[in-house]
Amino acid sequence: MEKVIEEQKQGTSLVLDQQKNNTKKLFIESYGCQMNFSDSEIVASILANEGYNTTQNLEEADLVLVNTCSIRDKAEQTVRKRLEQYNAVKKINPAMKVGVLGCMAERLKSKFLEEEKIVDMVVGPDAYKDIPNLLKDVDEGRDAINVILSKDETYGDIAPVRLNTNGVTAFVSITRGCDNMCTFCVVPFTRGRERSREPKSIMEEIKDLHERGFKEITLLGQNVDSYLWYGGGLKKDYEKATEMQKATAVDFAQLLDMCATAYPKMRFRFSTSNPQDMHDEVIHVMAKHHNICKYIHLPVQSGSTRILHEMNRQHTREEYMALVDKIYKTIPEISLSQDMITGFPTETEEDHKDTLSLMEYVRYDFGYMFAYSERPGTLAARKMEDDVPEAVKKRRLQEIVDLQQRIAMERTKRFVGQTVEVLIEKTSKRSDAHWSGRNSQNTTVVFPKENYNVGDFVMVKIADCTSATLIGEAVGYSDMQ
Repeated sequence: MEKVIEEQKQGTSLVLDQQKNNTKKLFIESYGCQMNFSDSEIVASILANEGYNTTQNLEEADLVLVNTCSIRDKAEQTVRKRLEQYNAVKKINPAMKVGVLGCMAERLKSKFLEEEKIVDMVVGPDAYKDIPNLLKDVDEGRDAINVILSKDETYGDIAPVRLNTNGVTAFVSITRGCDNMCTFCVVPFTRGRERSREPKSIMEEIKDLHERGFKEITLLGQNVDSYLWYGGGLKKDYEKATEMQKATAVDFAQLLDMCATAYPKMRFRFSTSNPQDMHDEVIHVMAKHHNICKYIHLPVQSGSTRILHEMNRQHTREEYMALVDKIYKTIPEISLSQDMITGFPTETEEDHKDTLSLMEYVRYDFGYMFAYSERPGTLAARKMEDDVPEAVKKRRLQEIVDLQQRIAMERTKRFVGQTVEVLIEKTSKRSDAHWSGRNSQNTTVVFPKENYNVGDFVMVKIADCTSATLIGEAVGYSDMQ
């Protein structure tokens, strides 16, 4: 499983419309990948029914929750510092309750509750519906902990409250958990085994968003390509399904096709893909529908087949390159992005050169690049020595980043002179007189506002670019409008 960590979103505290009958205050902060931010919306929805309105003022909160990530050490250290700040406030307001949600909760449950006594409540990713009961346990002086991983919980029956939304783009979770036991990753242990959400509940959530004026949906999961609904249960148990269940099963290509067909005036994206699970049908469905964005986040982690084997990635360098060839052949205008880990145990200079040459071959538009940091509980931490010196990791990472920036500039330049379709999402960060949105390939586009509005689909003639942004002028509405 791969996680895209958007640094500018880390630590965002969430606010939703106030319900006048609610008297208690909830402060909820999120770290990590988009799945965590999506989960916070589910938690806010559950607690709204328990009398809580959200607040951005920590000091006035009755309940403080932090939704956590275990994917990198940096995220854990940040959360620990925040917990210290929460507890400083708690000394002034002793009635305030503090809880840890998500992946760190599962991994560090006893440490937080019993050894360090820094929180009142620990809730794993599959136990959010139990929060009202856990709050009662806290009130009655009992340890409040539920980190049990579920075989079937998908939260398909809870309509998430949309937090800090622009009213244009939204995330819809379609799977939870992961079956890919990559040796560097804690997700299968913190989020459990893979299970898919019922298509009917997914379509109902999208229908609701459509009726409320949302224009773009990102289908979200640890590994969306392996989505498989056959009546419920874990994906690994599919082989035990009845013939009828198998005959009526829905896979990711079918779900994507259903979404794009039902809502031709909405755009669809998805994240994250796993190379070993992406099959031809998904690529063909993407090519068939204009409203499925021509962008795939296709993490590889390393360009070396030997290191991929050490990581327990279920593909080789050559298989990955063959998949990329197939994607470019079917969808020539596609943009691809990567996750890359440098300095994985035993990585040599030759392995590193393989990564650089793979990047040259694939020509990624974007990248999320990290030096390896050992995560407790993973197979790599238990079985492999973290033997690449920090200075070497740092130097290799810089070489990867520099190469990605050069390729990104070359890739972005291809749009100069073209007219691209853009969904307006917000005012540009740099100028109040300009709109900002993304084209189908996920590249940010800025252009003068004129008479256009947030939520409009606009055709923009591109005149210039930086390595990550296209600059142009609108020439009219698109056919999607």
